[in-house]
Amino acid sequence: MTPAPSAYHQRVAQEKRALIVRAATELFLELGYDRASLARVADRAGVSKATLFKQFPTKAALFDAIVIDSWAESEVAEVPPAGDLTAGLTVLGRRYATLLSQPAMTDLFRIVIAELPRFPGLAKAHFSRGKLPYFESVRIYLVTEREAGAADVADPEMAATQFLGMISNYLLWPSLVLPDWTVTPDRTTAVVDEAVRTMVARYGTAPPV
Repeated sequence: MTPAPSAYHQRVAQEKRALIVRAATELFLELGYDRASLARVADRAGVSKATLFKQFPTKAALFDAIVIDSWAESEVAEVPPAGDLTAGLTVLGRRYATLLSQPAMTDLFRIVIAELPRFPGLAKAHFSRGKLPYFESVRIYLVTEREAGAADVADPEMAATQFLGMISNYLLWPSLVLPDWTVTPDRTTAVVDEAVRTMVARYGTAPPV
C-alpha cells in the first residue's frame, strides 16, 4: 500500500501545479494551443517533463485545469438563500464581476476564441467546465426565488442569460478587443447594481426598495 503524501509533498505538488498552469496559459497565448507543446510548458514552468506528465498526461487535461482554476469560485453550492431578490442577485453579480475582472479570465477567452476553428472541443470544455456551472447557479437561484414567491420568472434560463449578459457585456467583451479598456472598481459596482435593478424591476414580485 502506497503511503499518503505528506503535507510538505502536497504543498510542493500544488506549487508546481500552479507554475505549470501559469506557464501553459502564457504559451497558449503566445504560440497558440496547437504549437504550445507539453515539453515547452515544462521548460517554461521550470519542472521536469515527468513532473508535468504526472499531473497532466495530456494537453486537454492541462486546458481543463486552466478552465477550472479560472472559474474556481463558480460553485452551484454557493447559491444565496431565497427571500430577497435584490440581495441575492447582488451577491451573484458581484461574484461574477470579480471572476470576469481577473486577467486570467480574459486570457482564457482569448485562447478559446483564437483556437475555436481548429479545436472546437476547447470551447465546449470552457463552457461545460467553466461557464455552465456558474450559469446553473444563477438559474437555480432564480428558481428558488420563484418558489419563494419573490420573483415571477417564467423562464429562469433566459433570465439568467440576461443577468449575466448585462454584466459581461461591459466588463469582459470590450477587453477582448480593446487593449486599453479598463473598468474602475466603482464602475464595476455600478454595472452590477444596474443589472440587479433591471432584473428586480422585470422579475421582482414586490416593489424595489
